[in-house]
Amino acid sequence: MKKSFVFITACLMLIPAALSAQQHAWSLEECVRYAIDNNIQIKQQNVQTKVQKNTLDMAKLGLLPTLNGQARHDYSFGRALDQNTYQFYNQTLLSDYLYVGGSMDIFKGLQNLNTIKKDKFALLAGEQDLQYIKDNVALNVALAYLQVLLSRELVGVNQNQLDITRQQIEKTRKLVDAGSMAKGNLLTIEAQAAQEELSLINVKNQLDLSYLNLTQLLELPTPEGFEIVVPEISVEPNAEVSGDIDGIYKIALDARPEIKSSELKLTASQYDLKIAKGGRSPSVSLNHSYGTRYTYINNIPGQMSYQEQLKNNASYGVGISLNVPILNGWQVNKNISNSKLAVENSRYSLEASKKQLYKDIQQAYTDAEASLKKFNASSKAVSSTEESFRYTEQKFNVGMLTPVDYNAAKTQLLNAQSDMSQAKYEFLFKTKVLDFYKGLPLNLNK
Repeated sequence: MKKSFVFITACLMLIPAALSAQQHAWSLEECVRYAIDNNIQIKQQNVQTKVQKNTLDMAKLGLLPTLNGQARHDYSFGRALDQNTYQFYNQTLLSDYLYVGGSMDIFKGLQNLNTIKKDKFALLAGEQDLQYIKDNVALNVALAYLQVLLSRELVGVNQNQLDITRQQIEKTRKLVDAGSMAKGNLLTIEAQAAQEELSLINVKNQLDLSYLNLTQLLELPTPEGFEIVVPEISVEPNAEVSGDIDGIYKIALDARPEIKSSELKLTASQYDLKIAKGGRSPSVSLNHSYGTRYTYINNIPGQMSYQEQLKNNASYGVGISLNVPILNGWQVNKNISNSKLAVENSRYSLEASKKQLYKDIQQAYTDAEASLKKFNASSKAVSSTEESFRYTEQKFNVGMLTPVDYNAAKTQLLNAQSDMSQAKYEFLFKTKVLDFYKGLPLNLNK
């Protein structure tokens, strides 16, 4: 009973902490860090990098001599040879054999050294692949984060429009009750309010989906209670896309992990070719061994003790072997040919990575300029549409316009405000992508 009371008390104490964690507002930087720490693909690449590190360590340790031991215990029945006296006996013969030996490569066409260098560059390429995945995760999180901000803004715009319509319904109802306006006008505006309620539900659903997408990228179990920091985001009237495509590409070419990875993989493939060519070279190895034995036959007088036999029967061996490849089914030549093709393919991969990087920067730059133009145009449209709507609303209030004209002006204002919000966040994301290619961290405060 006492244990149950303690357990319940502990749970009650943890509830406020859990609620506090749910109410915590996440900044973009926190989201990116959390996603990188918990992303499954990043964890898998981390494991792969550790495997590559082990492969490099194994290649280095391969330069050391090998040493293996063997022990054997035999029983021989019937006619058997005593290895100590070299006499045959028709008795049970007990024998122990002990052996330790190994070898060390002295020269092998530099294959061992080239293998170490190849594995070293493969490890470095794996580390760059890991960074590339982290960068992609960061960009995806930033895009999802901005999509939440956009959805929140669209909810606000639609909610504001619905509030205006509801206010207009109250004004129109009073005019209808006073006999100053036909009831059909009221019905028309009420129908408009119903449409706007539907639009508001749709954008709220989109906001829920945006939250779900972001929390899934963060590997959170549920979006329940998840909130983000809502910074003040604005685009300056004289804003412009900084830099130029070639300048940004030049910076990215020296910094982007996908380019470094392709370069390192090319170098690794070149060392792989050297390893294959080393297969044509003779190899020299040093062999070393130590062995001894003990035999025992029952009722044989004068047998030496176990220790004496091991000492007297000990044998040592050191040798050098030379292996000259002459004909091995053209395996060496085919390995060299395949390695040359792998080098050629790595060059193509590097070229493709550079071209893709340039295309990505070119696309982001063009999209940023287009979204900026769209934002400037939609900002002017919002300003003029807001002024026009105020004039339309005044005319409608005095009965100079029909509800259809009033609703059309209101819809035009909503569309202009939505277009401006979308253009603003498109421009913000594309400029952040360009900053990312310049090596700048993701940050919404600048």
